[in-house]
Amino acid sequence: MLKNKTIAVVVPAYNEESQIAMVIETMPDFVDRMIVVNDCSKDRTRGIVEGYWSSEFNKGIFIPDASNQKFDGKYERANRIVQELRIVEEKYFVKSEMKNAGDENERIILINHLKNSGKGAGVASGYKWARDHNIDCIATMDGDGQMDPAELFSICRPILDNEVDYVKGNRLIHRSSMFVIPKIRFFGNSILSILTKLSSGYWRVSDTQTGYTAISLKALQSLSLHKIYKNYGYPNDMLVKLNIAYCTIKEIEIKPVYQIGENSKMKIGKVIPRVSWLLFRSFFKRLWIKYLFRDFHPLFLLYNMSFILFIISFPYLLKILNHAFILKSQANPVTVLAFIFLAISAFQSLLFAMWMDIQDNDRLYKD
Repeated sequence: MLKNKTIAVVVPAYNEESQIAMVIETMPDFVDRMIVVNDCSKDRTRGIVEGYWSSEFNKGIFIPDASNQKFDGKYERANRIVQELRIVEEKYFVKSEMKNAGDENERIILINHLKNSGKGAGVASGYKWARDHNIDCIATMDGDGQMDPAELFSICRPILDNEVDYVKGNRLIHRSSMFVIPKIRFFGNSILSILTKLSSGYWRVSDTQTGYTAISLKALQSLSLHKIYKNYGYPNDMLVKLNIAYCTIKEIEIKPVYQIGENSKMKIGKVIPRVSWLLFRSFFKRLWIKYLFRDFHPLFLLYNMSFILFIISFPYLLKILNHAFILKSQANPVTVLAFIFLAISAFQSLLFAMWMDIQDNDRLYKD
C-alpha cells in the first residue's frame, strides 16, 4: 500500500516454471496483491505458486470482496444496474478456479484457467478480481520476469497521484532499445505502434506491445473486461477501449529486458497480421462509438468522406491503368481529371480528419 491506496499486480503466466519464482520473490513490498493467472500451464507453474502460500511472501493486508456490495436507496438504481450487468457478464470470462484458503488476507492470489485462452484473457481475469475487490491501482507484469520490479513504483505513481487513468511503459525511447531488443521485434513493435496510433487515437504513444502497465480503478470500471482481446493484441485493444472511454494516459521510460531466462511464446509472423486486422476493425469502432453515438464530431464526416471518395476514385484508376498497360493508349482526359479530383479531395479529407483527431485526443495524453 502506498499513499493509503491498495496496489495489485496482475501476472499472466503460461509455462513459466523457470521464471515465476523470481517474479514473486522480487515483487516490491508495497504491492498488496500478486494476482497470478495460470493460463492452463502444462508445466509446474501452478505448483510453484502454491508453494509460496505458506511463505513470508503470502502475508497480505485485509482486502474484502466488494463484488456483492449493496446499493440501497432511490438514487442507487444506476449502480444496481451496473452490478446486475457484471453478474450477466460472468459467463463471458474464461472459466477458472481459485484454490486460495482465504483471498481476503493472502497476498498471492492464484487463478487457474481451465482452458488455455491467451495472455489477454489472463489479464482480463486478473483485472476482474482487482475490480471486484476495489483495488485502487492495478499493474500488469509478465510472468517471464521481463519487467524490472524496481520500475514498478514509477509506473504506479501517476495513478496513485490521480494524475492519469492509465500508465504504460515505453522501451523504445530508452537509449539501448535498438541494441537490446531483437531486430525483428523492434521492427514489428514499431509497425504495430504506428497502426495503433491511428486506431486508438493516442497519437503520441509508442511501444504499444509492452505489458508493463498500470490502471486506476475508475478506468477499470469503465471497461467491459470480458471484451478485452484474448491474445497478444490485448495492449492495443486496451488503448482503443480506453480512448473511447476518454481515459487519460501517460508513458514512462523503462528498460528493455531480454535474455534473463525467458522463453518467448509470441510468433511475430502470426501476431502482426492478426493484430493489424484487430486495429483495422477497432479504428472504425472508435470512430462510430466515440465520434457519432457519444459525441458527434466533424472528423467523423471527414474520415468517412475520404474513404468514400477513395472508393469512388478506384474505378477511374483502373480505367487509366487499363489504357496505359493493356490497351497501350491514352485514357480519356475526363477520366484522368475525375480521378485526380477525387483522389486529391479524398487525401485532403483524410489529412483534415487526422489533424482533428490529433487535436481532439492530445488532451488525453499527459507528459
